[in-house]
Amino acid sequence: DAGPLVLVAGEGWHPGVVGIVASRLKDRFNRPACVVALDGDRGQASGRSVSGVDLGAAVIAARQAGLLEKGGGHAMAAGFTVARDRLPAVRDFLADRLRTAAEGTDLVPRLYLDGGVAPRGATEDLVRTLAQAGPFGAGNPEPRFVLKGVRLTHAAPVGKDQNHLRCTLADDSGGRVDGIAFRCMDGDLGPALLRHDGAPFHVAGKLRLNNWQGRTSVQVMIDDAAPVW
Repeated sequence: DAGPLVLVAGEGWHPGVVGIVASRLKDRFNRPACVVALDGDRGQASGRSVSGVDLGAAVIAARQAGLLEKGGGHAMAAGFTVARDRLPAVRDFLADRLRTAAEGTDLVPRLYLDGGVAPRGATEDLVRTLAQAGPFGAGNPEPRFVLKGVRLTHAAPVGKDQNHLRCTLADDSGGRVDGIAFRCMDGDLGPALLRHDGAPFHVAGKLRLNNWQGRTSVQVMIDDAAPVW
């Protein structure tokens, strides 16, 4: 049991990045996540939650209970300031509140799709048309598409730590589109795509324009993939 909350704390973490780390932990474990940057006798924290679990209400309750120096937020995001010696009590309090809040909530990850597109249909005009519906954010999520039954004609790790995967997605009609999956090689997604052996995949992701060396092309920002059985 992963528990209802992921909470990590550490010395020397910059308060400006804890929200980004919390978001990545939330995505990785599909649980509310809080990251605390400790400095001296207190810590600055940022948290992100999943659909159906109100993290802000739990943080406000902890503040009202006298466990936090400051704290607030809304259902999907929150922040707080905590004395170092109160951190274990805050962790237990939030875990109890979130466990109750998550009762009856299915914490299995879900990927919501807005439509399907073929590689030939992933055009610059389409991406520019979609951008007119922006700006995208929590209340207006960026559209996500599925490319059904595509094959990877090329796949290779890239990046300083070789933790991203760049690939080419093609279908039986000869259509092709570039793809990239970020921070995927330490999980299941990257190795599965790298060792594809020509197998077809259903690939889900967002369509973006990629500008490189004066050339503009469409790129699929891959969120997930599943083999075609």
